[in-house]
Amino acid sequence: MIKFKDKDRCILVAEYVIENGSTVRSAAKHFGISKSTIHKDLTGKLQHIGPNLYSDVKKVLNLNKSERHMRGGEATRKKYLKKREENAEKG
Repeated sequence: MIKFKDKDRCILVAEYVIENGSTVRSAAKHFGISKSTIHKDLTGKLQHIGPNLYSDVKKVLNLNKSERHMRGGEATRKKYLKKREENAEKG
């Protein structure tokens, strides 16, 4: 894992989130940093470091938040579809 200064890390993560439309969870996994740190960087520190970058990140985060219920529903659907297929193979 590469060490970054807070300011550099905030900008790097923000650019990644904007370019990829990624979630806090996927950004944390990509950079090997906790979700809490990513969230704190994007919603707190970035606001003071780069207000324009912050507004772009905020749009992505709000979009992700509005789609969250659909992603969860899709994951549940896939889970039960997989169980149904496994049971069909057994029975």
